[in-house]
Amino acid sequence: MSQQIVLASGNQGKIAEIQAMLQHHDIEVISQSFFDVPDIEETGTTFIENAIIKARHAAKITGLPAIADDSGLEVDAINGQPGVYSARYAGLPSNDILNTKKLLNALDGIPEKKRSARFHCLMIFMAHATDPSPLIGQGTWEGRIAFQEAGDNGFGYDPVFYSPEHQCVSAELTATIKNRVSHRAHALNQLMPQITDYFSKQT
Repeated sequence: MSQQIVLASGNQGKIAEIQAMLQHHDIEVISQSFFDVPDIEETGTTFIENAIIKARHAAKITGLPAIADDSGLEVDAINGQPGVYSARYAGLPSNDILNTKKLLNALDGIPEKKRSARFHCLMIFMAHATDPSPLIGQGTWEGRIAFQEAGDNGFGYDPVFYSPEHQCVSAELTATIKNRVSHRAHALNQLMPQITDYFSKQT
């Protein structure tokens, strides 16, 4: 029988990515929406604070272990913005199109060589709501911001995040490739051995 873990997110794109990455593990990841867990306000000023807030909230309501991630885009030319505010860069409710438009406007006139950026992902596993030592995985994905949107895949800033390694924006990558190279993939690859080790000690 597979181990159930609640995923503390209502973002369908993020849920699909994480479920795809975990399909070869004996773990069933269930979205918090299945349990009618409401979103909680992300009041932290760092990725790790927000991830812990979300994981603790989901674990408390469902009684299950929880995974949460907080991720965002850091753009050097605008002092690391939008950072932890990436999902709500253009205001609430969160809107990918408006966020991307605001970012391109902020970088108007900035030359290609100064448009360096990276995605960050901080992923947390909490065995229960009062877990004093959450397991942590962290990942980054280096690139730069394109001058215009392209591609139909992904979500968030994927249409403008250019990967020099692949010579295209993230939204032009297949899900299989993105799930191997993204910040979220790197964070999950760090986290999974720790989770597996945790469950092996529980049996």
